[in-house]
Amino acid sequence: MSLIVGLTGGIASGKTTVANLFHQHFSIELVDADVIAREVVEKGSEGLLALSQRFGDRILQPDGSLDRAKLRNIIFANEDDKLWVNSTLHPIIRQRMVEALAKSQSPYTLLVVPLLIENGLQSLADRVLVVDVSEQTQIDRTITRDNVPEGQVRSILKSQASRQTRLAHADDIIDNNIQNAQLMSQVTQLHKKYLALSSENL
Repeated sequence: MSLIVGLTGGIASGKTTVANLFHQHFSIELVDADVIAREVVEKGSEGLLALSQRFGDRILQPDGSLDRAKLRNIIFANEDDKLWVNSTLHPIIRQRMVEALAKSQSPYTLLVVPLLIENGLQSLADRVLVVDVSEQTQIDRTITRDNVPEGQVRSILKSQASRQTRLAHADDIIDNNIQNAQLMSQVTQLHKKYLALSSENL
């Protein structure tokens, strides 16, 4: 198995932008937890079957697919339901991630997980790469991107690991604050570093 780099960062830090730079410029394979999380609740999946058995048809769209907004409202209103959903889906998501990592053919693989630290998934990675921005930058970007009130953004930030906690787990850091125009050069430097590390792993 190739070197695995866990890529994480808080909301609106630029994780997807950074991951895409590695993929588009250097053909590095991505294993994206958000993509897998959507796949495990697709129509006809074991994940969606488990959810519908627990919550009934109220979480389904007319075509039988998951109504994400309805499910989100349910789990935000009830901590027990949230814990049940997490304990049901997270093992399936983790297993899919492990399988995808094992199939990767690039010299190293980026495991892109927004809640890498929060869910203790750094154990799946050889290194942790944190995309770092200031909290105010996160707030400003999220308000602009999602058209949501500041209070809602702050509540999301409180539910995630703090900036200090993420940085404490970081082996590598990309500075993606607004004033930083050096994103590609940082990615290129890390690519060279990871190639060297992956060759040592052979």
